[in-house]
Amino acid sequence: MIKSLCLITGLMLGVSSAVWADDAFFSEEEGVTSFQKDKEAWRRNEVRLPQTETKKQEILSEIKQAIGDAAWNNISQAEQIFCYEVTTKPQDYDGYTLNNMALTAFCGVIKDDIKQNVLSQLFMNNKNVLFNVREDCMVQPRIVLRFVRGVDMTDVMLSAPCYSFAVYANGGAKVFNARPAAQVIDAMVDTFDKNKMDFVSPALLNQLLPIGVPQTKEQQELVSKKEKAKGVWMDKKKNEEKNKKKNQGWNNLDLGF
Repeated sequence: MIKSLCLITGLMLGVSSAVWADDAFFSEEEGVTSFQKDKEAWRRNEVRLPQTETKKQEILSEIKQAIGDAAWNNISQAEQIFCYEVTTKPQDYDGYTLNNMALTAFCGVIKDDIKQNVLSQLFMNNKNVLFNVREDCMVQPRIVLRFVRGVDMTDVMLSAPCYSFAVYANGGAKVFNARPAAQVIDAMVDTFDKNKMDFVSPALLNQLLPIGVPQTKEQQELVSKKEKAKGVWMDKKKNEEKNKKKNQGWNNLDLGF
């Protein structure tokens, strides 16, 4: 487990370093400037990353049966994976949402090496998933990975510190207890968090890129007029959670919030 965790963290930090070093992806002054450069400039630079040990792995049968072939095909054969930071949606929240959760940030385009490690650790490692075991904690949404294949997609939500992951498929969410993978999930969440940027609606920017990051100064000015302060509803959410009656059994929680 420690060896795998170090490898995952190393892979992610390797991607993170490349991102922050690439002004074409994260610029402190103008955000992503892909439409001022080559059409592929918004993508992360290709970086040679160490490969995991070559060993044939397959999705755990319990997970595949729960999510179905269509969702697994989207995940395993994804052509692009987008990372979003999310949290539980307060009642008075009227901002952007993802699967009815408050969407608070964009945290990058995931490289194939990272994808393979996510699948290996969460979907193919029977030591990291507990089936038919309930935890005395509430699911706490942190990250959503959107696996896109053509025009189809499947979302995977990571929860911490109530360690679990949920796959949104067949009109609902299938939740899996990943307590044994706590260190792995923490490494993923912490690393993705370092790459996050404010999310902006691509429709508002009148662009097709589904990443929601302002491309130019003009777009940043447009977005700044539309944005609302998050501090008020975040503080209110924390107060509501303190007074909320504790729900028993995280996998009894309705993820519709």
